[in-house]
Amino acid sequence: MNTITSTQGAETGGLMARLTALLQSVHRAMDHLPNTLLAFAARFSIAAVFWKSGQTKIEGLAIDIVSGEFTLGWPRLSDNAVFLFKEEYQLPLLSPEQGATLAALGEHILPLFILLGLATRLSALGLLGMTLVIQLFVYPDAYATHGTWAAVLLYLMAHGPGKLSIDAWIASRHAR
Repeated sequence: MNTITSTQGAETGGLMARLTALLQSVHRAMDHLPNTLLAFAARFSIAAVFWKSGQTKIEGLAIDIVSGEFTLGWPRLSDNAVFLFKEEYQLPLLSPEQGATLAALGEHILPLFILLGLATRLSALGLLGMTLVIQLFVYPDAYATHGTWAAVLLYLMAHGPGKLSIDAWIASRHAR
């Protein structure tokens, strides 16, 4: 019986050693993920979220940054956007027309800047402010979604847009 117990113990110890080695290898590999790749994925994904929301607030201009499809006309604020800001969103200090206009502008300009990597940290701060307004005044129960957006935006604010960005290009020009 002692022979079986010691054999099982050795097998368990060997399995644990292999599992520990595997986890350490995975951890080392993750340490080498380049910030540029992570930042680009963060920039693209958060820009798409806000851009798609902005597209619901206007008529006449439709650009899907994922598929590349677009229609062009002179953009105007949609009646539905103003209605939502009157009836559902009801922001303090702003009229429904002002709220809808500012949201539509912010959800188009800031994601475009983030996608290009232009004034990325400042643009991320702007979208973080918008996220906080949405969380506090519009959809307070959607903290899981807004927390995810905030985490991505805070990452971009803390680490910047990475090397594949206009910000990095400008910084390299000034470093010379």
